[in-house]
Amino acid sequence: MKIFFRLLQFSKPYRHYIPEYCIYIFFYIIFGLLNFALIIPLLDVLFETKKQALVTSLPPFHLSAEYFKAAFYYNLNYYIQTTSKISVLAYVCAVMLLFVFLKNLFGFLSQKVLTRMRVNLVKRIREDLFYRYSTQSLQFFHTQKKGNLLSIISNDVGEIETTVVSAIQTLFRDPLVVIATFAFLFYLSPQLTFFTLVFFPVSGLIISSISKRLRKKSHLGQSLFGTILNLSEETISGIRIIKGFNAEDFINRKFLTESDKLARTTKSITNQRELASPLSEFLGVTVIVVIIIYGGYLILEGRSNMTASSFIAYIGFYYQIINPVKNISVAITNLQRGLVAGERVLNILDEPQRIKEKENALPVHAFNHSIHLKNIGFSYMHENVLHNIDLTIAKGKMIALVGESGAGKSTLADLVPRFYDVTEGTILLDDTDIRDLKVHDLRSLMAIVSQEAILFNDSVLNNITFGNTIIDREKAIAAAKAANAHNFIAELEEGYDTMIGDRGMRLSGGQRQRLTIARAIYKNAPILIMDEATSALDTESERLVQDAINKMMENRTSIVIAHRLSTIRHADEIIVLQKGVIVERGTHEQLLDKKGYYYKLVQMQEVK
Repeated sequence: MKIFFRLLQFSKPYRHYIPEYCIYIFFYIIFGLLNFALIIPLLDVLFETKKQALVTSLPPFHLSAEYFKAAFYYNLNYYIQTTSKISVLAYVCAVMLLFVFLKNLFGFLSQKVLTRMRVNLVKRIREDLFYRYSTQSLQFFHTQKKGNLLSIISNDVGEIETTVVSAIQTLFRDPLVVIATFAFLFYLSPQLTFFTLVFFPVSGLIISSISKRLRKKSHLGQSLFGTILNLSEETISGIRIIKGFNAEDFINRKFLTESDKLARTTKSITNQRELASPLSEFLGVTVIVVIIIYGGYLILEGRSNMTASSFIAYIGFYYQIINPVKNISVAITNLQRGLVAGERVLNILDEPQRIKEKENALPVHAFNHSIHLKNIGFSYMHENVLHNIDLTIAKGKMIALVGESGAGKSTLADLVPRFYDVTEGTILLDDTDIRDLKVHDLRSLMAIVSQEAILFNDSVLNNITFGNTIIDREKAIAAAKAANAHNFIAELEEGYDTMIGDRGMRLSGGQRQRLTIARAIYKNAPILIMDEATSALDTESERLVQDAINKMMENRTSIVIAHRLSTIRHADEIIVLQKGVIVERGTHEQLLDKKGYYYKLVQMQEVK
């Protein structure tokens, strides 16, 4: 139940709802009991019992159940003496109808309060999850499946809402109904009520056994759902490759295998969950049958002073317990699925933030003279990626990182904006360790253009001005012109307001890349980090993009990850990486003269 109580912590901001809810539930229970208690005087009237004649005078007022009972029977007796029995019957029925109305009114009001609390609680869980997704380091996403993360924020949060949060209503209200009803049953017949209590532990053990098995299977079900989401996302993203390799049957078989596993698990979970309701109802009715036999025996043998009307009312009250007990057992059973979902949600929320900002972090608003990577090293998943890198990047200079795939180029570039933290050494921005700076301020000094054009399903304008709440349209147009993007944007059906589709799929590769460059130009940051954006483009697109890149790098400090070595001839310094170590450094001409590793890379690309 630790997970249950942790999930309840999300309701803390809304605890002001609880007193209001408790008041409504109190009256809901009271009027429910009073409504059913009227069966006794109703039967007394119908079968002409003389119990009501015992109260011939109105007792002095005092706050107790006995006073209200006596007052009711006094009025009942008065009506019997002054009117007909039909009128008395109508009077009792009218009171019953009033109590039913009041019971349902307070039940509705309590449900409204709980709905507000429920919606806000789930909203807060979902918002906390999304915030954690958006603020985690890149390392977090290397260890998580995308489909699993999507499953948690959609399916698991939905599961919490339909099971855990719904169980809150049942577990807050129905136990109170059961306790209040048992109190009335004790009032009617302590002997009979004590006898029936023996059966409740047996029911509890049976329901508990079902719940334990259900929780184990729920773990598997949630994991399989995440796998299916991940497979679906990969299929949609990679549909071009799937079709190109005639792999439709292969991917369909893979999906069907996982789908069959999920279907079997879901079937088993549903069957066990649905068993809780009929089983608890059967056990409840069994107890009522035992009550009828045992209670009837006590009355017939003269061992109980219960009247026929009170015995029938007793059976009716006991029958009233069946629904709350059934609801509780169903809630506890369903709760197991919700707790599994809650555990997965809490595991994400408990994931430590690997990039932490110091409490007294320093603000920074300008880049003055240099970035110094001082003897840095970086390890990922117990694997050393970079070793003893020492590099100074002076303001206004272009530094190129080259090397084979896996040499550590992208990792080195990702360390500068603190997407990861170094495991050895320090990175200094104007002689200040970047870990001592405010993360937001640090990244505000940098614009990033990746090899893959990352765009969002929004308008052209919003993609160029991404991350800005105040949009300068003229500045965006100027950025697009500098990126050689204005002409194709102007030809779009709605110009800068055109929606570009998921990941910008309505645009060509070259257009998408020029849009990302326009986005970087609009930011106008003094430091540019660029994973060369021309390696996957045709000749014409490459020319336009490269021209835009050259304009963008003017008067900026640039860190360029180079794939086509012809594009970095004019770099102020080329850093050659091999297995995470700097093996060569210098200008293009100096490195060619050495005829070392860089020279071999150039020869392989036939650069002259």
